[in-house]
Amino acid sequence: MENNLYELQFALDTFYFLICGALVMWMAAGFAMLEAGLVRSKNTTEILTKNVALFAISCVMYLIMGYHIMYGGGWLLSGIEVIDTAQILADSATEGFGGASVYSAASDFFFQVVFVATAMSIVSGAVAERMKLWSFLAFTAVMTGFIYPMEGAWTWNGEDVFGWYNLGDLGFSDFAGSGIVHMAGASAALAGVVLLGARKGKYGPNGQVKAIPGANLPMATLGTFILWMGWFGFNGGSVLKLGDINSAHSVAMVFLNTNAAAAAGAIAALVVARIKFGKADLTMMLNGALAGLVTITAEPSTPTALEASLFGALGGILVVFSILFLDKFKLDDPVGAISVHGSAGLLGLMLVPITNEGATWVGQIIGAATIFVWVFPLSFAVWFIIKQVAGIRVSEEEEYKGVDISECGMEAYPEFTTR
Repeated sequence: MENNLYELQFALDTFYFLICGALVMWMAAGFAMLEAGLVRSKNTTEILTKNVALFAISCVMYLIMGYHIMYGGGWLLSGIEVIDTAQILADSATEGFGGASVYSAASDFFFQVVFVATAMSIVSGAVAERMKLWSFLAFTAVMTGFIYPMEGAWTWNGEDVFGWYNLGDLGFSDFAGSGIVHMAGASAALAGVVLLGARKGKYGPNGQVKAIPGANLPMATLGTFILWMGWFGFNGGSVLKLGDINSAHSVAMVFLNTNAAAAAGAIAALVVARIKFGKADLTMMLNGALAGLVTITAEPSTPTALEASLFGALGGILVVFSILFLDKFKLDDPVGAISVHGSAGLLGLMLVPITNEGATWVGQIIGAATIFVWVFPLSFAVWFIIKQVAGIRVSEEEEYKGVDISECGMEAYPEFTTR
């Protein structure tokens, strides 16, 4: 009878992991739609190509080496353990039913690899409309195969950082990746944006900011809703199990808090935009919802629904001011990715100790600093090397005509082109 219970728990936890992983994979479609909606029509095909290619490259690089670096598995397919039913039942019996997380190692790999792709998707939008496609893909291979897995090993796998300290021992906690995934992706994006420079016409000679509207706001809105839905898998799956009462309740609270934070973030950003600009800014509201999601990702299991709403609202407020702040320094981010995932990601980490007694302010600060100090300089170095070898920016003429033609040889909306 006990063996039957353990086998049932294994099946439930594995199935739950796989479903949540599929939801996170669907976030790739959300990023693609969001970014395609917020860039100009002449750059749509290239941004879609980047999003499909980066997902594929992320999966391959994490399979070849990333999973090995992050979790110590073997190389390539040997890193995915063959199921040993007897050992699983023995481990479960030791922990007691509901005590251990029991699931197929293959499902764990699948759940982890879609997180890697999410981190890289953040970079895509920030460097849109002026970066060379193949230079971006070259960076993707390094980011997903080495840079991200290393900082992931120090955080989620508990490895010592350069042999000096273990972040978990210092009181660092990041439930589903506000820092490990989102702030890391934003740090890599920031490095690329610094070297790449702004789009032509974005900033005037006296520092004035010129709006460059996206071509398809319905598509951007659809992308936001897809991301919102996928985030239930992102945060919910990070509970790691479902097959007992406590875990099921935790999953329910994570879903509730994730949704509450997104809703509050959208409302807060909309209100701030109305106060600042005198209009209801749709793009700010979309980014507010995403910022709320990023903020709660650091700890969605311990806050009450009210606390989650407040945290999400803070993220929605912060993202508006962060976008304006970056523009002051002529850091051109067409989709607001650095603000949504970087600023809100850092905020999320700093809010964790309010509701999670196991986290400390010092641990959160050191953890955030470790992620940034590792990802930003190394990403900058990789971007710089690629710039020297192959270049990272298209020519001024190619940028003017749109990178769809120069990089992909086709347009997303050819019927609207006058020749």
